[in-house]
Amino acid sequence: MELLMSLVNFKTIDYLAAGNSKQRRAFDTLNELQLLTKLASYNPVLCGTIPLEIDTDVSDLDIILDVADFSQFEQSVRQFYGDLACFCVKRKHIRSKPIIKVNFNYGGFEFELFGQNQTVTEQYAYLHMVIEHAILQRHPELRQPIINLKRKGVKTEPAFCTLLGLNGDPYEALLTYGRQNRMI
Repeated sequence: MELLMSLVNFKTIDYLAAGNSKQRRAFDTLNELQLLTKLASYNPVLCGTIPLEIDTDVSDLDIILDVADFSQFEQSVRQFYGDLACFCVKRKHIRSKPIIKVNFNYGGFEFELFGQNQTVTEQYAYLHMVIEHAILQRHPELRQPIINLKRKGVKTEPAFCTLLGLNGDPYEALLTYGRQNRMI
């Protein structure tokens, strides 16, 4: 798996088809929903723990999107997925930026669509995933301790920071670490 992971293009979900059983189920479910096709104009990218194989039983499928017009996006997702279980739309601000979040359940997965008016490859979720992937490539012995912390309720970025001895806001500290170590 290490060779496969070192060649991952996270901008597609093709790597999931050859992954572990949960990744293959995610691949099939995403394709069944045609999510990446139906929302292609928003440049959707799957992020989070499932792509990195550090997920737990409660991990969801996190899709980040570049959304300029929240009303149009909401209309689209309501049309495509509004009838799915636990469908919910929220708008709020994170780090002073407006975001839109859409949650629903399908195929045994919880989904979270996270949209903001920013290129997906510049969004924190994508940058964190790339950094976390690089850390796991350099330090595969951290995979199980990360999972163990996550099972205890620790979020992903704080778990990495704890094991790396990084202080401060874990979301900023991980970015700083990644930049200092030329991971992004």
